[in-house]
Amino acid sequence: MEASEKKKLILGALKRNAVTVVALAAAIVTSFIVPPDREYLGYLDFKTLTCLFCVLAIVGALRNIRFFSMLARSIVKRFRTARNCTIALVYITFIGSMLIANDMALLTFLPLGYFVLSAAHREKHMAFTFVMQNIAANLGGMLTPFGNPQNLYLYSKFDIPTAEFMRIMAPPFAVAVLLITICCLFVKNDPMTVPDEPIKLPPLKTAVYLAAFALSIVIVFRGIPYWIGLIVIPAVLLIFDRRALIEVDYPLLFTFVFFFIFAGNMSRIPAVSRLFSGLLEKNTLVFSVLSCQVISNVPSAILLSQFTADYPALLVGVNIGGTGTLIASLASLITFREYTFHNPDKKLYYLGVFSAFNFGFLIILTVFMLLIR
Repeated sequence: MEASEKKKLILGALKRNAVTVVALAAAIVTSFIVPPDREYLGYLDFKTLTCLFCVLAIVGALRNIRFFSMLARSIVKRFRTARNCTIALVYITFIGSMLIANDMALLTFLPLGYFVLSAAHREKHMAFTFVMQNIAANLGGMLTPFGNPQNLYLYSKFDIPTAEFMRIMAPPFAVAVLLITICCLFVKNDPMTVPDEPIKLPPLKTAVYLAAFALSIVIVFRGIPYWIGLIVIPAVLLIFDRRALIEVDYPLLFTFVFFFIFAGNMSRIPAVSRLFSGLLEKNTLVFSVLSCQVISNVPSAILLSQFTADYPALLVGVNIGGTGTLIASLASLITFREYTFHNPDKKLYYLGVFSAFNFGFLIILTVFMLLIR
């Protein structure tokens, strides 16, 4: 391989994992201010990392046997108009994010959205559908502890009871459902047909993976110790699907590790601690929403959790804060990458549609939550 090709590969990898690179840089810079010591081990939340790894790995295995594609296609086949298919695609993503996390829901169902719209020659709806799928993934995942990575972290960090977690997130979740539905109703009800593509699932693998997925969920809900998953899930995949282990989103896991170090170091800098504590005391919800727009929702959750005990406001803030700018959520970058891959000459058009709807959702949800607090 020539040097120029290697350079292109390295630059491509850095661009794809820009957030991980930034997290690493932040960890390194703060380590000069707070030199590494024994307290660094206390920064890492091993339960969160293990739960995230288990969910990502087993969802990847299910995706490799096209389980989610089969499930989604069987639902979409029942709808025959552009409006109904758009609603179906958006709500498949919405529900999927509650079960398999927002980024995995998008990786699974965005290609389906492209397949349905392009096969039916309705490409004009693609930007809107992709944007709504993105919003649905970010906001649908907020109801469950494992729906968004930041949820899993805060759920573990503050040891939030499951019933309380869902009670906190129920109001913004309900408003999100209403807003998404209203937006989708404006799609013209043109007739559509979807090509049939039979998918046969391997019975044994399907049963094993679903059982492993159930185990992952039980671990998330603290039913059994997390270290059991770290033994069982890799063992299962070593037998049935080693590719799923290789394809786990390790940059996302390392992003958590680096931000754990960064956040831990920041909390030990007196001036920073006083500044963040003061800002969060004024309004945790607003400050967490604004933080997401600049450094994304996952690092915001990790960083701000070091300076406040008001986890209900922080939890809501870093979830609705996933809407807004393109970098407010890692999932939004996945959607942008997928859309521009199919439509490289329509980046600005997509960004316009994305910004209009995302900031609209952000403003409405933030104002609503401020009014009911």
